Amino acid sequence: MKVLMFNGSPKVKGCTYTALSEMAKILNEEGIETEIMHVGAHPQGSCMGCCGCSENGECVYGGEVVEAAKKLKDADAVVFGSPVHYASVSGNMMGFMHRLAWSAGKDLKYKPAAMVVSARRAGTTTALDEIAKVPEFLSMPLINGNYWPMVHGSTPEDVLKDEEGLQIVRNIARNMAWILKCIDLGKKNGIEHPVEEPKIKTNFIR
Repeated sequence: MKVLMFNGSPKVKGCTYTALSEMAKILNEEGIETEIMHVGAHPQGSCMGCCGCSENGECVYGGEVVEAAKKLKDADAVVFGSPVHYASVSGNMMGFMHRLAWSAGKDLKYKPAAMVVSARRAGTTTALDEIAKVPEFLSMPLINGNYWPMVHGSTPEDVLKDEEGLQIVRNIARNMAWILKCIDLGKKNGIEHPVEEPKIKTNFIR
């Protein structure tokens, strides 16, 4: 089993990476492979399929999105991590998530997801609300811990002092491992994910 973790920070090994690494450590101890993919370095833009990705199922804008979509095929779960910028996720991470959901939503569907944000002080809950939208749209079970999934600090060294935040992400990782093992056992016993009804769209204005 493998968990693909997305680091939406402009910094390769900053505070967000530190939180994801703490989570990865526990998953590895549980016998689950992890990969932290840095996706926050380049602008991604927003996406509603206007550039043609819906025609061939591959995002034509943004190398990270194309690479992530390929990696998703072998992943059993995902973690979305982002710093807090102006009480929101980073702009690059938001664009990345939108493009990935639009062009590779079929490979995200039904896979457990978790999230974590890092902040100096505030804005964390609104950032978490933004991240949660993608799992909610794609029937992805959202894995939680024992409190808000966030760490605080201006530097990785600060984050390592946030004992409560690190404990929360460790608990999320343990819960993720538990759910993945339950899903794997279910599959071995003939239990697959549910089949959705055909999507109904109701316009508010006609």
